[in-house]
Amino acid sequence: MAEGKNDQTSAATRLAQALHYVHPVHGAVVPGIEPASTFARDGEYAPMDGKLYGRDGSPTTDQAEKILNSVEGGAGAMLFTSGMSAIVALFETLKAGDHIAAPVVMYHGTATWLNRMAEMRGIEATFFDSTQEGALEAALRPGQTRMLWIESPTNPNWDVIDIAAATDAAHAAGALLIADCTVTPPVTTKALSFGADIVFHSATKYLNGHSDITAGALITREAGPLWDDIRAVRVLQGTALPAFESWLLIRGMRTLALRFERCSSNAMAIAQHFEGHPRIAAVLYPGLDSHPGHAIASKQMRAGYGGMLSLLAAGGEDHARRIATRCKVFLPATSLGGVESLIEHRIAVEGPHSVVAPNLLRLSVGIEDVADLIADLEQALA
Repeated sequence: MAEGKNDQTSAATRLAQALHYVHPVHGAVVPGIEPASTFARDGEYAPMDGKLYGRDGSPTTDQAEKILNSVEGGAGAMLFTSGMSAIVALFETLKAGDHIAAPVVMYHGTATWLNRMAEMRGIEATFFDSTQEGALEAALRPGQTRMLWIESPTNPNWDVIDIAAATDAAHAAGALLIADCTVTPPVTTKALSFGADIVFHSATKYLNGHSDITAGALITREAGPLWDDIRAVRVLQGTALPAFESWLLIRGMRTLALRFERCSSNAMAIAQHFEGHPRIAAVLYPGLDSHPGHAIASKQMRAGYGGMLSLLAAGGEDHARRIATRCKVFLPATSLGGVESLIEHRIAVEGPHSVVAPNLLRLSVGIEDVADLIADLEQALA
């Protein structure tokens, strides 16, 4: 498969052209699908192009990884069958007695797995309040903390964590900084450039953008023993992203810059419209000047503030649930980052152990006409 000709072009250009892809034999400008599960060896019985078996991915997987690694500026990328399989592979490298720190408000699947490891494997986890000054640093244990996991902004409160400052704190404690950038894809935030050691994406979301695959991604700033260990886990588990899903991911990434721009502008219009609304207690969106993390978000998010925001319904939990079910344009569904707009009553999704406000509605704003989206929320509120 052809490599990109010019690595100095913007992320948007590299994504749109799939790294200036041209097939070296017949000239196709769209990467093909290579679904083989096994690969022949050459005359010296050596692997051809390093491929042995489908559990470590296909040539199509490789191409998708090259694209993502290029725009993130990493030393390597790995794709997985889901975001959770990528998280599990990373955490599988921890040993009993190791310590990890993470925000108390974060994607509930990650928190659930950390609690499971703490209960079953002797991995210690500390959850800190990212809104409290000094809480992140206090959660670290020099010499014991292996990883500091952050989201910025956090899901679903959209509090902003300074990636560079968090990296400095993690490194001072001898830990790695892992940044969940699911809602901040590399067209807006490149966490590795702020010092993060590994970037995680639920590639199901913005990277793919069409709600038709599940996928996860890890991108590393430096390749080394830990990266090799993660790859070994992926091979043994057989969780490399298959060829067809990798092809869909490539297709989705080609429009990422345009989709993110439209989602961001729509979300900003919605946030501004409903800030101060009599039926909304608060709008949580880092793009608003009133957001306490706006200045840091402006430093880290260089091409829009994303399509994710939350509304706190003034009428409480029951009111929030009714709003979600009475929308006619927004779809009452879980997930985010697709071209269609979604609304969910978050605590109903996370369950009884959720730390999310019971009146919180999480919006994933898509690419529809923003006037239709605002009118839909207004009629649901009324």
